[in-house]
Amino acid sequence: MNKKNLLNLLDQVSKEETIYTNPHERVVLIDALNLFFRNFAMLKMVNQDGAHIGGLGGFLRSLNSLIKNLQPTSVYIVFDGVGSSINRKNLHADYKSGRNQTRITNWETFDSLEEENDAKTNQIVRLIHYLKCLPVKTISLDKVEADDIIAYLSNILSIKHDSNVIIVSNDRDYIQLINKNITIYRPTEKELHTPQMVYSNFGIPPENFILYKTLLGDQSDKIEGIKGLGPKGILKKFPELAQQVLTLDDIMEIAESKMKEHVVYARVLHEEQKLKNNYKIMDLQNPLIDENEKQFLEQFLDELPPKLNLDTFLKFYNEDNLGKLIKNPETTLNDIYKILNGFK
Repeated sequence: MNKKNLLNLLDQVSKEETIYTNPHERVVLIDALNLFFRNFAMLKMVNQDGAHIGGLGGFLRSLNSLIKNLQPTSVYIVFDGVGSSINRKNLHADYKSGRNQTRITNWETFDSLEEENDAKTNQIVRLIHYLKCLPVKTISLDKVEADDIIAYLSNILSIKHDSNVIIVSNDRDYIQLINKNITIYRPTEKELHTPQMVYSNFGIPPENFILYKTLLGDQSDKIEGIKGLGPKGILKKFPELAQQVLTLDDIMEIAESKMKEHVVYARVLHEEQKLKNNYKIMDLQNPLIDENEKQFLEQFLDELPPKLNLDTFLKFYNEDNLGKLIKNPETTLNDIYKILNGFK
């Protein structure tokens, strides 16, 4: 789907006057830190006091735009919990190692790394204050990554409630979840990823994306793939990925049958345990969430969001000198959140 077609689709959605009666009908799940850090890195936005507000202001502006265009019946803002990486670090000690050790913004924005990190923390805390004033549901679980929460919620919503689920994130790990009920909206590309889009972009069905990443690895998470395999060559070595839904055992059988054809197949067999570990780390169809957490999330789905607290939101807005970030904020917020605010 090209940008013009997407904009036409979003414009059509925004103009629909559908009367929703079920909060589970059209659900948006937002990977909060993914969206926050993108805005923090890209926007040099400062308020009248000279304080950087790029992460906070950009997130609120992005949230308003997403809700206005996608017209959801429910919105979940999902944060990583405290110690969220610990479960995957137990599987792979170097998982996400080295992250957050260098600046992600322009050098002139902050005088030191400590100053930048303080700004991130302060803006995230303040953002949560704003979110509590909006008819959206904010959640995190200790020792659980947002990926796992979003994966579990999207599958439960899709299976039990037949919801139309849209996951908002630039993280490609979510592509493995895509089906007829679940799509991915990538803010950097302004594209809705459907099963057809995945096949067009990668040449494989969404169900095989986990195998695609297992074999190639993920440099951003410090997960090594198979030496000699790359995005351009993987389908030449494993054309079966494009033809049918496979399991990791299938990949091993293919590698064994072709072992004499290329050294890559021998490496796949030799590194079977590493690949199994990669698969477990990246498998969002089986998120790293225990039974108590699953029960909590299912109960959380049935809770209604808070009502729009415009007075407190505007109080924060004025205290933070956000100025013209939102044009006519009282009218704009009432209009944007009218569907989410309408459920009793």
